[in-house]
Amino acid sequence: MELGIGIGWRPEIADAVEELSGVDWVEVVAENICPGHLPAALTRLRSRGTRIIPHGVSLGLGGADRPSEQRLADLAERATALGAPLVTEHIAFVRAGGVLTASPQLEAGHLLPVPRTWDALKVLCENVRIAQDSLPVPLALENIAALISWPDEELTEGQFLAELVDRTGVGLLIDVANLHTNHVNRGEHPVKALDELPVEAIAYVHVAGGIERDGIWHDTHAHPVTQPVLDILSALRDRVTPPGVLLERDDDFPPAEELAAELTAIRTTVGAGTAPVHRGAGSNGPGGARPQERGGADPGARERLALGQAALLSALVAGTPTPEGFDSRRLRVQSRALAAKRADVVAKVAPELPEILGSGYRDAFLAYAKSRPMQAGYRRDALDFAEQLLIAGRPEDETARGLLTRWWEERAAPHPPRRATRLVRAARAALTRR
Repeated sequence: MELGIGIGWRPEIADAVEELSGVDWVEVVAENICPGHLPAALTRLRSRGTRIIPHGVSLGLGGADRPSEQRLADLAERATALGAPLVTEHIAFVRAGGVLTASPQLEAGHLLPVPRTWDALKVLCENVRIAQDSLPVPLALENIAALISWPDEELTEGQFLAELVDRTGVGLLIDVANLHTNHVNRGEHPVKALDELPVEAIAYVHVAGGIERDGIWHDTHAHPVTQPVLDILSALRDRVTPPGVLLERDDDFPPAEELAAELTAIRTTVGAGTAPVHRGAGSNGPGGARPQERGGADPGARERLALGQAALLSALVAGTPTPEGFDSRRLRVQSRALAAKRADVVAKVAPELPEILGSGYRDAFLAYAKSRPMQAGYRRDALDFAEQLLIAGRPEDETARGLLTRWWEERAAPHPPRRATRLVRAARAALTRR
C-alpha cells in the first residue's frame, strides 16, 4: 500500500496541514478523536481524498494483561469512522499491576519498553493476535524510544521485531527517530537493527525531532528533525522503499514554512537513496496471511512479566526501590520525565487548572505526583490533583481556592469529599506507595 509523504495531524496545526502542499496522508492519535464528532478540518481532508490513519497509544500490547476489549472496540470504531486502510499501535506497556500481581494497577502515562526476552515475546504475540482478530483492518506496530534497558535481555531489537513479524504477520511502523534515541541512550546501533529487522513488513515510517541533554536523548517531538535521524532514514531507504513516511510533531509547533521545509528534507532523503535491495516479502507484509502460530503464552510467562513490569513501574511512579539490574540513575531521569509529561497532559486536559493556580501549577502538580501514581487516566488525575489541593487547604489565595472548589464540584461530586472519604483515600495511597 503506497501512502507517500504524510504529517501527524494535531488541532494546533490543522489549518497549516490543510494548506501544506505535497501532503498525501495524515495520522491522528486515535484516543483524541470521537468517531461521531470528527473535527471539521479532518472531515475536509477526508472529502479531498486524504487518507487518515488512527495511531493508538493506550492498548499496551506489550503488557502482561490481555488487551482490553473496550479499547480494541474503540480503536476498531475509529478505523471504520475514518475509512482507514490500517491502524497502528506501539510495542510497549503502559500500565502494570492489577490481578496478576495482586496489587493496585498503575498507569505510566507513557510508552515503556518491553523486555526483549522469549517470555515477553510470547505474551506480546498472543496479545497481537487478539488485537488482529478484533480489528477490521490490518495492524502495524511501532518500535519505541527508551531511556532505560531491561537486564538480561535475550534478543536485540531487530531480532525481537523479526520474531514478532514471523509469528504474527503483523506490520511494522519503524520510527527512525526512536532508533536514533536508542542508539544514544542504550548503545544500540541503528544499522544493525535495520539489517536484522524484516524491512518487507514495514507499513510506514515515522520521523521526529528531539534533543540531547547530559548525554541522554529525549524524543520530544517538539524540536526539529536532526541530520542523524535523516541519515537513518537514508540507510533504511537503501534497503527498501518505504510505502509511507510521516513527520511527527506534538508540541512547540513551528510556522507552516518550517513544517514544509522538514517535509521537503524528508522527501529529498527518501528520493536520494541508492536502489534498495528488497528481501523476499513472503506473507509477512502488513495484512498478509498469518504464519503458523507457535503456541500462546503460558500463564507463568504472563505472571513473570507482570511482576517485572509492576516492579519497574512502581519504582518509576510510586518511589519504590529500583528493581535489581536496572540503572538507578536512568530510572530517576525516566521518573522525572513521566511526572513532567503528566503535568503537561493534565494542563491540556484541564486547562483551567494552570489558569487558576498560575505559576504555582507545575510545582504543585509535581509535588502531588511524587506521592500519587496515576491509576485511572489523565482526567481522573486532574480531579485527584485538585482534590488533594483542596484537602490541604490550598491554594492559599481564597479567591483561587474558591475557583478550584467550583471547578472540582462541577466535575466530580456535588460536595467536597468528607472526612471519612479522605481517610480511605489516604490509606489507599499509603498502600500504593509500599
